[in-house]
Amino acid sequence: MSLLPQVRALLDRVLAATADPAVRDALTDARRRLDEPLRVALAGKVKAGKSTLLNALVGESLAPTDAGECTRVVTWYADGPAYAVTAHLAGGGTRSLPFDRTGGAVRITLDRPAEQVDHLEVRVPSARLRRHTLIDTPGIASLSTEVSLRTTAFLDADADRPAQTDAVIYLLRHLHAGDVRFLESFHGDDLASGTPVNTVGVLSRADEIGGARLDAMDAAARVAARYAADDRLRRLCPVVVPVAGLLGAAGATLREDEYGTLAAVAAQPMADVVELLLTADRFAGSGPGRREVLGRLGLFGVRLAVRLIRERQVHDSADLAAALTAHSGIDRLREVFAAQFVGRSEVLKARSALAVLDEFLEPGSPPAAEAERIRASAHEFVELRLLHLLRSGRLPGPPDQLAEMDRLLGGAGGAAYLRLGLSAGAAPEQIAAAAREALARWQRLAEHPFSARELRTAARAVTRSCEGLLAATA
Repeated sequence: MSLLPQVRALLDRVLAATADPAVRDALTDARRRLDEPLRVALAGKVKAGKSTLLNALVGESLAPTDAGECTRVVTWYADGPAYAVTAHLAGGGTRSLPFDRTGGAVRITLDRPAEQVDHLEVRVPSARLRRHTLIDTPGIASLSTEVSLRTTAFLDADADRPAQTDAVIYLLRHLHAGDVRFLESFHGDDLASGTPVNTVGVLSRADEIGGARLDAMDAAARVAARYAADDRLRRLCPVVVPVAGLLGAAGATLREDEYGTLAAVAAQPMADVVELLLTADRFAGSGPGRREVLGRLGLFGVRLAVRLIRERQVHDSADLAAALTAHSGIDRLREVFAAQFVGRSEVLKARSALAVLDEFLEPGSPPAAEAERIRASAHEFVELRLLHLLRSGRLPGPPDQLAEMDRLLGGAGGAAYLRLGLSAGAAPEQIAAAAREALARWQRLAEHPFSARELRTAARAVTRSCEGLLAATA
């Protein structure tokens, strides 16, 4: 039996034997989550760019990016048949709320103080939200302690209730000790046995690095690589992707009049263009519509767009929108998102359900033993634990060998071609041949008498992954 059916069956058995209404409600919710889209939260400090990044990921200007009352409340964005907003109240119960669309963003009218609302749920007809629900959280390290605590309570694995999210995209601007502490609290006790790969870091507002120069994204990539190699961060958040959220959001929603404003600037003499783009204030005050364009693209985006238009690399608003998206890093984040989260949605949801069960099972009881058996025997959990050990530098071996292990365990994504380092169009027989070669290689390593004990154990797990690839191909 595969992983999710095992967890679902265990939840059903525990539910059938439970009379406590509170426990039944919690377990019923956990079981329902197994059949829902993956829950992915966006977290980070105040002004890190969470709402802008959410808009870029969805491809629509949904989340308001100003500091309104609703930014103090955890807000879920999920797929639905029509636009609708529901408030889930702190004391229980729900309430539909009025809203309007201002500049595309869903502006919600709260009918009570934010403290009385547990979270908001915004339903949106969106193909990109069918496989995952995105959750916008208030900024941590806010001047308001209460606002920061709301996010911490929602994500903290050590709180009175298990974390309500399956995975986190954590936005960094500068690596601080507070970021490390927050990630540690999210992972909770899992750090002792190996944290599942359920966190992706984003070096946010990457276009502002280096004074918004045209090489800002290259500089941001170097900074992100340095963060990903940091010993403190690597065990908590092994992947860090530089993203210019404004560019990603603008690329998804660029208007024809905004292209016209930028094209008019690009058509001016070069000396005038250089003068206009020297500072943000100078550009914003130089003509109608330019302040709005600056707010949408940022200074880096304006400079990049003007250069692309001037050099005739783009010829209309559709060309420019595609170029902005390509330069923003959002496509790379979507790739990582698909590999780290969507490709692992079953194991991440199973992990969340087992965490709920842990809250209510008596240690040593048959259901508790069954939950532990699932964790120990399910190969998906074994792979995630090994990936954590590997990325935190606790497995010995040559760098090329460890890099192959990371890939075969699904570190770059769960698809067979990704695990085997092949192209997306690889034929089944090519995949099978590569899997057989990898299986033979890692079997030799697992059986070699001079291999370190930890490496032999890891190699046996890799061989099982290879066997699974062969079985799937057959």
